[in-house]
Amino acid sequence: MQSGYTCQRCLRILQSAIGVSSIVRPGVELGFVTRRQYSQLGRKVPSFPAQQRRTVASIEPLNERSAPVAPGLPQNATSFGAEDHRDRPERLLLQPNNLFHSFSNSPAPGIRRRAAFMKSHAYCPHPDHRQTRLALSPQDPEAKKAERKSTQPPAFVNFECPDCGLPVYCSEKHWMDDYESHSEICDTLRQANEDDHDLHSGRYHPEFEYPGPQYEDILPNMTNWDTYLYTREYDAINEDRSMRHATRLLTYPVTIASVIHELSPYNIRDGGRLTVEGLKSLSALRYNLHPPRSGTGPDIKGLRLSAPPVRIFILGARAESSLPRDVWIQLEYLFPRCRMHLIFIGPESMANRDAEFPLPERTPANPFGGIVEDRLSTYTKITTFVEYYHTMHKASYFQPFDPYFDCFVLFHPGLGHPASVHEWEETLPQLLETKVPVICTGYTEWDMQRDKKWVEEKMAGEVDMLMEPGENRFRSLRWDLNDVDPGDLSCGNWGLWAFRGKRYEATMKD
Repeated sequence: MQSGYTCQRCLRILQSAIGVSSIVRPGVELGFVTRRQYSQLGRKVPSFPAQQRRTVASIEPLNERSAPVAPGLPQNATSFGAEDHRDRPERLLLQPNNLFHSFSNSPAPGIRRRAAFMKSHAYCPHPDHRQTRLALSPQDPEAKKAERKSTQPPAFVNFECPDCGLPVYCSEKHWMDDYESHSEICDTLRQANEDDHDLHSGRYHPEFEYPGPQYEDILPNMTNWDTYLYTREYDAINEDRSMRHATRLLTYPVTIASVIHELSPYNIRDGGRLTVEGLKSLSALRYNLHPPRSGTGPDIKGLRLSAPPVRIFILGARAESSLPRDVWIQLEYLFPRCRMHLIFIGPESMANRDAEFPLPERTPANPFGGIVEDRLSTYTKITTFVEYYHTMHKASYFQPFDPYFDCFVLFHPGLGHPASVHEWEETLPQLLETKVPVICTGYTEWDMQRDKKWVEEKMAGEVDMLMEPGENRFRSLRWDLNDVDPGDLSCGNWGLWAFRGKRYEATMKD
């Protein structure tokens, strides 16, 4: 049959059948077949797109040079879908016992690009080199360079440690000379290396499946990660690596919930870290996060007035604003009768979201070009602003603030960091003026204590501490690499503390 007389649907099937080695079931879309559609139909849907869920067990990418041409088609015609796969990297399938590779020789192109970036931006930490920046902590390798008054010029890292596979020194000589210092973090660097390769392995990741709503009578236990995942009915995660991947994303919504939930593990008992002022502020917030049953129903007799949504302002938003929305919806399931409005604010709040550009125009109805996502679920709405908060505060865009309905969250803000302190000098007094709780996290204990010290020095006498600084029970269990400084390991939301603008109470005198 000539192709000119074949209907388009049949023609697509003929063209695509060349690359299919097995019979395709009816109703399954060609080119996007996943293992889930064959073996576990009806289960929960993962939170990432179908294009990322494809596995090697499905259709292999078609090769333009070797693919045969269907009968009746011109010789220069390629099979259907080849154009889509031509520019895509081939799917990898690294086994669990084959995850360790040096970054430069990695089978994943994305990791090889990271290695090239490190070698052109990261400096050798050996103390013989001159200092390239100010030391950020006593453990910073730059502090040793200042002590020894090094004379050698700075050099980029070019030698990859055979034990961890990362470019960490400029030469093998410096690596051997400073091996005792490097051995303190070498095992952790190797773990981070294998975790990154596991994400590029091409395997299916069941740890990225998230449960839906559950009965309100089943209360979550927020003592730690294990009890939370069990009581929220997540699929069992039996491997440490999968646990690290899961907590890397869930740490953001669960950290917020662990502070504001009525079953929070933080309290005013000894070691509970919550202060009396913190109990006052969080009790006001929990009053609307856990409203009583009001007899609401679908018919006209069930109509009831509803409270305004609880607004959670996430300032200085970066990677957390681009998380899969199923991750943020987990907050709704922990507060089933409460409406929530998540507001991401920051100049980098649209990072890794290039598909959504260009941004909306700034109009009188939307003066700051907010991106509104109001169809995610029944009770959750997300708005993103690519703007500094102090600019919006001066315009009174969010006023009035109510301690019963509002809360600020700052993930790794770097309040006292030399590179970002100038961005918070104007914002901090505005946050304290609202008298609303401000929850902060930090990458490390040093980072958290530095931020707390800066807040207390900047606004001395005007700050009420709501939660004492300490380790976050729901921190990420995965260690992250800093491509500009491979020896700088950090843990997402490691530390947790909270503060608020000081409140003054009037007393009556005779």
